[in-house]
Amino acid sequence: MLELLAGLVLLTAGGELLVRGGSALGRAVGISPLVIGLTVVAFATAAPELAVSLGAALTGAAGIAVGNVVGSNIANVLLVGGLTAVAAPLAVDRKLLRGDLPALLGLSVLLLLLAIDGTVALWEGLLLVVLAVAYLSWKVLAGRREAPDGTEDERPPLRPRTVLAPLGMLLIGVALLVVGARMLVAAATTIAAALGLSDLVIGLTVVAVGTSLPELATTVVAAVRGQREMALGNIVGSNVLNIGVVLGLTAVVAPGGLPVDASALRLDLPVMIAVTLAFVPLLLTGATLVRWEGGLLLAWYAIYLAVLVLPAMGSAAAPEFTAVAQWGLLPLTAVGLTVLTVREVRTRRRASATG
Repeated sequence: MLELLAGLVLLTAGGELLVRGGSALGRAVGISPLVIGLTVVAFATAAPELAVSLGAALTGAAGIAVGNVVGSNIANVLLVGGLTAVAAPLAVDRKLLRGDLPALLGLSVLLLLLAIDGTVALWEGLLLVVLAVAYLSWKVLAGRREAPDGTEDERPPLRPRTVLAPLGMLLIGVALLVVGARMLVAAATTIAAALGLSDLVIGLTVVAVGTSLPELATTVVAAVRGQREMALGNIVGSNVLNIGVVLGLTAVVAPGGLPVDASALRLDLPVMIAVTLAFVPLLLTGATLVRWEGGLLLAWYAIYLAVLVLPAMGSAAAPEFTAVAQWGLLPLTAVGLTVLTVREVRTRRRASATG
């Protein structure tokens, strides 16, 4: 219990330092909070996922390696996005909708296609790494050309003193996040293993949530402090890095490539793509992610966890619950999101016509 509490304290402190350091760094080099969230903060909060997945792959626990990445991406959208929106409604930058979410969706679909034969090979891992690094490098260069307020401006001069202090805060924040996440994951994994859960399920649930805690701490702190563009940028950027860099590098170092369990291909990878798609209409409605939409994301995550854990624990109610979720709750939610999206599109067209 003390380990869990200490981990939470370290995560909160690390998230605060990361947000402050990221904001100060953005101001120093002339990059918007959205780009800082997509790149610098996302790289920092993805560190636990990278450490866990590489360690799992090298020790032969491929299920944890894959489940950690896929589960973290699902948790980042549903759990982190949901809790953050409940804490403080998030305004959406149009650039995120036009470029960043489609890029994340494309990378997610590519991962499913590469893994469909049951393995992410070495060359496929290299491809994911190259695509993610190229995309995020382009974001940094584009962000340097554009001033934080969205107007074209000259690059501000880089002075060592103005950069070193934010970098120091970032490094300390990352260290606290990694240590805090490790403490939480270690305690929770022991409990899950005692319950008889498989490596894949542990990776998708306990480890995924544990390694998503840095994103959760950082995103909530950013939203509460008013850095809402950084909050959403951190979610999207972390998911891009999880697929491209974390899973890509894991496939490169894993002997013979990274095997992907058939159950992950049937359920978890499609769910990861679906929740990314579901994020789009929620962000479109009023260009904000409001509290009731955050509650909807949290409800989805609770359903997903139940679908995973109940069968793994041998619950007699598992088949009925899964059937209700697949054929009742999820279709109704999809219809509701479609209606909201159509209304939003019509509203914007009317506004354009009258304007």
